[in-house]
Amino acid sequence: MNEYMTTTLTRGNTGSFTEQNFNRLLVMMKDKLYPSGSHLFWEGDVADKLFFIKRGRIKLTKSTDEGKELILYMYQSGDLVGQADPFFGSKYSFTAEVIEDSEIGIIEQRDLEIIICQHADFAIDFMKWMGIHHRLTQTKFRDLMMYGKPGALCSTLIRLSNSYGEKQGTAIRINKKITHTDLSNMIGATRESVNRMLSDLRRKDAIEYENGLIIIKDLVMLQDICHCELCPHQICRI
Repeated sequence: MNEYMTTTLTRGNTGSFTEQNFNRLLVMMKDKLYPSGSHLFWEGDVADKLFFIKRGRIKLTKSTDEGKELILYMYQSGDLVGQADPFFGSKYSFTAEVIEDSEIGIIEQRDLEIIICQHADFAIDFMKWMGIHHRLTQTKFRDLMMYGKPGALCSTLIRLSNSYGEKQGTAIRINKKITHTDLSNMIGATRESVNRMLSDLRRKDAIEYENGLIIIKDLVMLQDICHCELCPHQICRI
């Protein structure tokens, strides 16, 4: 059964695990269905679980003291979600909201610790997964802080294209409807400033819209604006 599951489940950000170790993850999971609008956990909850998305989408958000929401990550099928922390009793520093009806595999921290102790090769794969997650966080903060809001927006569009993009000749269509409010929450800007920046990119023929979906027409221009370092897709994702 595990072999069947490995070949039919999307691997997402768990590509650092060998097939054998990925199966070990699957065995320890307890499946649960979450409807859209529910939450896997809230900011401040005890971080004692990891979550594997078998089907659906999850967004991780951080709230400011003023109540503004910043979208940190958007995860999809095949992604492992959670706060891997070696310190017992730590708390989640973000909230995980379900944005599509989802089937989630829940991994308890105590079960994860047992398998890490039992299998050194699993521990190495898990460290690789943590390293990829840290690099993703670092590159996102770089984009937000170093090249202004236009750079952060262009970087976000590139990440969206890597996560949801479909080639259309020389263009890339982002096959998820992303609102201007979503984009503003991803880069910590106002919706009005995002509207202006998107309009500017459309005037420069870098992007266009088709049936509410964003089409990237000039990827190189976006890369120049955000000083893209051409990170691998497993890092350059939303």
